[in-house]
Amino acid sequence: MGTVLRLAAAGEITLGQAADAYLATLRGTEQASTRRVYGRILRTVAGEFGDGTAPDEIGAERFAEWFGQRWGERAPSTWNVSLDAVRSAAAYWQRQGWVAADPSRLLVRRRPRPDRSRALARAEVEQLLTRGDIPLRERTLWRLLYETAARSAEVLRLDVPDLDLPNRTARVRRKGGAIDVIVWQTGTARLLPRLLKGRVSGPVFVTARRARVPLAAADLDPAGRARLSYQQAAALFSAASGGATLHQLRHSALTHDAEDGTSTPMLMARSGHTSVRSLAGYARVSAEALQRHQAERDPARRR
Repeated sequence: MGTVLRLAAAGEITLGQAADAYLATLRGTEQASTRRVYGRILRTVAGEFGDGTAPDEIGAERFAEWFGQRWGERAPSTWNVSLDAVRSAAAYWQRQGWVAADPSRLLVRRRPRPDRSRALARAEVEQLLTRGDIPLRERTLWRLLYETAARSAEVLRLDVPDLDLPNRTARVRRKGGAIDVIVWQTGTARLLPRLLKGRVSGPVFVTARRARVPLAAADLDPAGRARLSYQQAAALFSAASGGATLHQLRHSALTHDAEDGTSTPMLMARSGHTSVRSLAGYARVSAEALQRHQAERDPARRR
């Protein structure tokens, strides 16, 4: 017979315990990223209001004032994610009877700021992908990101058995947990065999040296090298590109495809987006393409 666990009544549970209880509901592999991000935000809340405080003791006005001071100057996306974390947890707490009302109820989500400069120019991308002073690992990663338009986290999670080199495809786990296929072109196809050097197991992208701390076997290659972290990969790309982000390679790929007339269904297949609204933020025409469009249609040019 199964064990019945008694949930604490209101006033019996602390903010720290309530946060842990909510995070424990995010169990699935596809929720690992959400659990990590929300956990960091809820620990920040608990640190401010007291880990031993009852969740129902947090007043909405006091919470709104602190939240504004803590995240008010951050990007709308950061504000919204932080607010979503609190609201998701508060909804769970309300169902358990631990709070009577959401402490974040006086706050509203913010509209993302329009950003029309995220895509790199085609010449910039080509220059980065063909530089002779860039190590093979980075050149392979960057070209794979651009040719597939995949998210950097999806590509960094790739293991060698996920790759189908003859068909230039790989299985990836998309945002949300869906299994999908990414497809690359000749540039990546030429680099991957050189990077792998016959490896048949372990992560595709690994560190240069053996791991110095114990890691899960799934994050090590046969030589003991660790899976390349997003932080290290992002720092290397930023240094080489003068401050650009890995995400801009994905953004650039989709923008350039859209400028070339690629259909919306094909763009969604490449990007892994499940809604046109989400895709719209990426498939914007760049200033470079707009100038080219206007120049090609300038009546004075035809005279």
